[in-house]
Amino acid sequence: MREKSERLFYNVDWFLVVIYFLLVGIGWMNIYSAVYDTEKSDVFNFSRLESKQMLFAIIAIVIAVAILVVDASFFTATAFFFYSGVIVLNLIVAFAGADIKGSHSWFKFGSFSFQPGEFAKWATALALAKYLSGRAKTELLKDTVVSFGLIFLPVLIMIVLQRETGVALVFGALVMLLYREGLIAGWLLLVGFVSIVAMVVGMKYPLVWPFVSISVLAILAINFAFMRKRTWKSAFIRIAIVAYVGGIMIVSGNIIEKLPEHQTARIKVWLGLPVSQKMLDRYDYNTRQSLIAIGSGGATGKGYLDGTQTKFRFVPEQETDFIFCTVGEEWGFMGTTFVVLLYTLLIIRLITQAERQRSDFTRIYGYAVASIFLFHLLVNVGMTIGLLPVIGIPLPFFSYGGSSLISFTILLFIFIKLDSQRLLILR
Repeated sequence: MREKSERLFYNVDWFLVVIYFLLVGIGWMNIYSAVYDTEKSDVFNFSRLESKQMLFAIIAIVIAVAILVVDASFFTATAFFFYSGVIVLNLIVAFAGADIKGSHSWFKFGSFSFQPGEFAKWATALALAKYLSGRAKTELLKDTVVSFGLIFLPVLIMIVLQRETGVALVFGALVMLLYREGLIAGWLLLVGFVSIVAMVVGMKYPLVWPFVSISVLAILAINFAFMRKRTWKSAFIRIAIVAYVGGIMIVSGNIIEKLPEHQTARIKVWLGLPVSQKMLDRYDYNTRQSLIAIGSGGATGKGYLDGTQTKFRFVPEQETDFIFCTVGEEWGFMGTTFVVLLYTLLIIRLITQAERQRSDFTRIYGYAVASIFLFHLLVNVGMTIGLLPVIGIPLPFFSYGGSSLISFTILLFIFIKLDSQRLLILR
């Protein structure tokens, strides 16, 4: 029996496993603190969130062990099956699911809920890895179209049918995977980044775009006038770039007004645009209270279970989307730095291990996993400290929720299993 166990877990990356258990353990401690009640707190009372999360953690660990037991070829063979199944589940929940906090993306069973959108992350990563690694020859246009199709199908379902924009935005992180595989040129990523900056500037300063556009066009005109070798092609490209950026800045003000009210309000509050006091109180409250909680923690924090903002529940969603503020208040700057360092080590390890793979499938999947974790970390921490608008996505392994914890566990441990068999693959 011992020999069999050693074979099953041979070459497993225990560094990733240890980081996983640290994040899950510290996450549970912070959830316990976020909902702590001196009179009612009981880790074996499964009507309470900390007890439910402990149960979710046990289920997640059992699933993780099961993944390590299964042969790695199982995931390559069933990638499209999992993807299709998750898509069907997301379609069903869009029509038969329950509304929770404005999102029609949950199956509800008594006091427990299940969100299939979370499972679309690892299923889409598997499907992308399966398709891109199985190409007989590279057809750039076809591969790009199919890849974006696999990514945007769940996004479309979540945004249009489920009203779950937060989870849908995560799939944008997979663009980094497509860049790594040569399906997106670097200049396209630069254009995308410039577009986002131009949109934010256009929303924040709606009257600045005419001045910027005219100034840049004047500089280009002077530049062309004194150039010895002028080409119409280079002139057209530069003018087109200026027109594109200017156009983005022009329409951004209209775009923000066409969004759903809560999204418009969150963006305006984040940018400091004029809003009603009622809207400010409703949509800026979470961020303000989160900043107060983190700032009050100082260098070393107030101590575990001693956070006043946390104990008196001044921060809404402090056990889910805003769990990071609990870390900041009770563990201080040192605690938040340690947590961010753990995530950084996790992501760096995923990237370095992905680069070592002999299998295209494992390499592609590894980059997808790293991209998803990086996006969650940046957005969740960014909104908690006010650098980004509030977007409802969890902090992996920390935020309360069985769907997210189990989904992230599956996402990570599939890669750990695939990575463990890299030495068995011939170059």
